[in-house]
Amino acid sequence: MRRTFYFTLPVLANILTACTGYTLRNSVSWAVSSNDAVEDADLSEEVAPALLVEGGGLWKQAYSAGVIKNPGDRVQPEGDSSTVAQRPARLFSYRTEKVKVAGGGPPPHQETARTARYIAHSSDWGSLATISSQDKIKGLPFGNIFSISDGPLDNSTGVIYFYVTPMDNTVSDLKMNPYASITFSEAESNFCRQMIYDPEDPRCARLTLTGKMVEVTPEELAFAKEAMFSRHPVMAKWPVGHKWFFMKLDLIQVWLQDWTGGTSLIPLEEYFKASPF
Repeated sequence: MRRTFYFTLPVLANILTACTGYTLRNSVSWAVSSNDAVEDADLSEEVAPALLVEGGGLWKQAYSAGVIKNPGDRVQPEGDSSTVAQRPARLFSYRTEKVKVAGGGPPPHQETARTARYIAHSSDWGSLATISSQDKIKGLPFGNIFSISDGPLDNSTGVIYFYVTPMDNTVSDLKMNPYASITFSEAESNFCRQMIYDPEDPRCARLTLTGKMVEVTPEELAFAKEAMFSRHPVMAKWPVGHKWFFMKLDLIQVWLQDWTGGTSLIPLEEYFKASPF
């Protein structure tokens, strides 16, 4: 006699979690109460908060372009149906849009100003360090990840823009002390992996920009919005109830390490004059 087994979603999720940690890529999903998957769901203020805080809800990141078995494994090319994982039932998902920086790779390491501008423009995110205002670590360093943009793909400015919410601990820190540093690593791209450079290898360039975080003025708001939303399109769908607003980093110092033998402090004039392209 053939037996039929039925699994609830939590049981199935636990089984899949145990299976060597497969990860799905290139979409973001939430659990929903409906039995049917919902494509291109509305993420407006009225809809998204309910999905994010629903009792049985799970925030999941799914990557459907390929399957990564171990950290060192490469993603299989899109179109290879044998490696594309199926989206779990009862999840709706929107595709994250691929945004690639134009250009043929990093500049020669001797061109430090241009290298700094290249990293700032090609990076999609960085680690922002502030002086914490949280009770237990008040006055101590606190790091947080932020999506960033220095302009649309064809218009690099060197100015780092942010889209933030007052609900974030980092924003609370900035109200107390607006000075911050943001660090980018070339390890974010494929370059260091292709060259077999460890992220701490000085040839895998890292850039730290230090300055004062300020709110974008109304005159600059349209450009800040274009800069962020063209590079991070999903931001346009984030719930407005979180009171998102735009900030930028007014630079004081540009610090770069892109080779062995020391670091570079790049004058601001040289940094803004250089082109990343």
